[in-house]
Amino acid sequence: MQIGVAGLGAMGGNIAARLLEVGHQVTVWNRNPEKTKPLVTAGATAAASPAALAEKADVIITILTDAAAIDAVYNGPNGLLFGNVKDKLFIEMSTVAPKVEIELAPKVRAKGAAFIESPVGGSTVPARQGKLLGLMGGEAADAERARPVLEQLCRKVEHCGPVGAGSAMKLAINLPLMVAWQAYGEAFALARAVGWEPRRLLDLFVESSGANAGLKNRADMIVAMLDGRDPGPTTFSIDNARKDLKTMIEAGTALGADMIATKAALQGFEDAAAHGQGGGDGASLSVYWSGRKKS
Repeated sequence: MQIGVAGLGAMGGNIAARLLEVGHQVTVWNRNPEKTKPLVTAGATAAASPAALAEKADVIITILTDAAAIDAVYNGPNGLLFGNVKDKLFIEMSTVAPKVEIELAPKVRAKGAAFIESPVGGSTVPARQGKLLGLMGGEAADAERARPVLEQLCRKVEHCGPVGAGSAMKLAINLPLMVAWQAYGEAFALARAVGWEPRRLLDLFVESSGANAGLKNRADMIVAMLDGRDPGPTTFSIDNARKDLKTMIEAGTALGADMIATKAALQGFEDAAAHGQGGGDGASLSVYWSGRKKS
């Protein structure tokens, strides 16, 4: 199948690599063309513009930073909707507020194309392995058309409802983990008085009822950071978490929800970023707050 991927950040790049691996013909585009080079070496074709990508592909996947990037890539000069995209399928995988997808869908459909939103749960490693969690929003027929591609990227694909439902569910499932990193940091601060070595401490936390999958998967990374060792590559940064938390608060506020815990977690991430930690893995927030002193 001819598949285009626009947006080659950490997630988009791994998704494109996965699609190549399972045998698709992949065309890629990124605002910074340097990011296309490893994928071209692996067999992808680089497009000169989003419009050129859309012209070549039958299925167009986009995974972009925010609403402004989505607008520019879809609607800007030489954007994805610039030419004839009739009968093509767009799968929009960015993490944004539901209203962004709801506003985009009719613009795509007006061009005669099908549209599905499918933000994903998971980080770079499951993206490369095809083990993400796909959260579709859209018409049932379009969802079934998108499912075969998404099942090659995801361990599980859920059709959540109409456009907007996928984005709402993505924000919902990510919210507890974002709040938990702040909570783990404060918990580790309490545990400092006990004086345990990091490995023993994390082994205990992982066995506790408060351990979520994020803590279990990143326990070795946290031990390395607490030991002062290199934790390895960032899978989902503090800066990305800040963006998503702001989107969660925006979406919740629009529904009349009082996002108390989410706002508190955002303050924790903002404080870490202000002290130069923005590029670190989201899990590093727990290490930062374990040693943060009250000012």
